[in-house]
Amino acid sequence: MPGIPIKIGYSLSLTGPLAANGQTAHLTHQIWQEDINARGGLLGREIDLVCIDDRTDAASVPGIYQSLLTEHHVDLLLGGYGNNSISPAMPMAIEHGKFFVGLMGLGVNNSYSYDRFFAMIPTGPDPSAALTEGFFETASRQVPRPATVAVIAADADFTKNPIVGARANAARYEMHVVSETKYPLATSDFAAVLKEAEAAEPDILFLCSYLADSVGLIRAIAASDAGAKLVGGAMIGPQSSTVQAELGPLLNGIVNYEYWLPVPAMDFPGVGKLIATYQSRAKDTPADALGYYVAPFAYAQLQVVEQAIRETGGLNDAELAEYTRTAAFPTVVGDVTFGRLGEWAAPRVLTVQFRDIHTTDAAEFANPDARVVVSPAGYASGDLIYPYRAAEHTSAP
Repeated sequence: MPGIPIKIGYSLSLTGPLAANGQTAHLTHQIWQEDINARGGLLGREIDLVCIDDRTDAASVPGIYQSLLTEHHVDLLLGGYGNNSISPAMPMAIEHGKFFVGLMGLGVNNSYSYDRFFAMIPTGPDPSAALTEGFFETASRQVPRPATVAVIAADADFTKNPIVGARANAARYEMHVVSETKYPLATSDFAAVLKEAEAAEPDILFLCSYLADSVGLIRAIAASDAGAKLVGGAMIGPQSSTVQAELGPLLNGIVNYEYWLPVPAMDFPGVGKLIATYQSRAKDTPADALGYYVAPFAYAQLQVVEQAIRETGGLNDAELAEYTRTAAFPTVVGDVTFGRLGEWAAPRVLTVQFRDIHTTDAAEFANPDARVVVSPAGYASGDLIYPYRAAEHTSAP
């Protein structure tokens, strides 16, 4: 219907604990919308994005998606950022047979096996293991080789799959998980949490946390005499400029996952232009200053939807899903194909170590040398500094 916009509806966490990443995705989606409409839209129609704030409250998500379908009358649904926004929307998407591309939800489709779901996250067909495989593989190459692992994790939906993957990877590399400490998301004092995990004197402190608790955990570890040789693993937070500005040099030595960084091997067509546009638009907004973690994948998420619409010539959910299952998608994060359960056909998770950070200035974190890629080998830019305390853990300014 020429002249009538194509409406794509979804929720994002624009407020609450995950707001920094939700705001980053929102701004990036707006950039895509402007780009596509400047080129004439799709099917001769402009694109209208209908985004509703779920306030990082999973309980609000089903009602939001119900309203998108019954009140806003959207043509297509889109998945939000993370398990907290995507998982609660899955039953609604399945009930209505909707084509559903989510952003960075880890293992969301494991329990559904929904054939119209696709995940814009580079963790491949075994996402739980892929997220931390590089962390444990890198650990296994160190001398002396670490043998014991203490898990510290938020008591939240997000942490379930990474913990399963961490346990599997630890076993694969002949490391023994000696403790698992869960803490409520409302925790503000992490000294007791750390003390419990440190009781067994583990070689590795494996952390699985959200943004605010990542800050609390790292501050507690920096202020302690914890003797772990390797710290990090599956933290949501160190990728964010908000967290980086809070912690600065306290991040030195931390090892964590990333999905994209401005390194030569990841200079995919269009990504440099996107990051430049994003950073200029992100100034003085709640969105992440650099955008490295979320922005490329949020843009690619809608590039997948765009190509599927264009190549099928319509908005039929079944046809869009059938096309997406077998097509290759050239995006700003490289060529993407989907495999089992709608995950990427092959994983591409980076393991990085924070290094040589002296201030909380965002410009320091824009430097590729601030996050040295230690795995996989094809993207590596340096070796791990080991043990953790050898990375000059200076005090924050």
